[in-house]
Amino acid sequence: MSKLVKLHRSRNNKMIAGVMGGIAQYLGWSPTWVRVLFVIISSLSAAVPGILIYIILWIVMPKATHQSYQ
Repeated sequence: MSKLVKLHRSRNNKMIAGVMGGIAQYLGWSPTWVRVLFVIISSLSAAVPGILIYIILWIVMPKATHQSYQ
């Protein structure tokens, strides 16, 4: 049976709060590419600043526990 991957803030791949690292783990992508993509999309979006989205995700996403990596 395959392991269910939950969306959470990463403990291993974090620069600020682990939001982009957690999204990368969830999607199975490289954390660097997720960060680059986030910066590009944030730069192109005039309606909603990327920092606001990041802060909301920081608050909403649960922090990873030791069980998250087992």
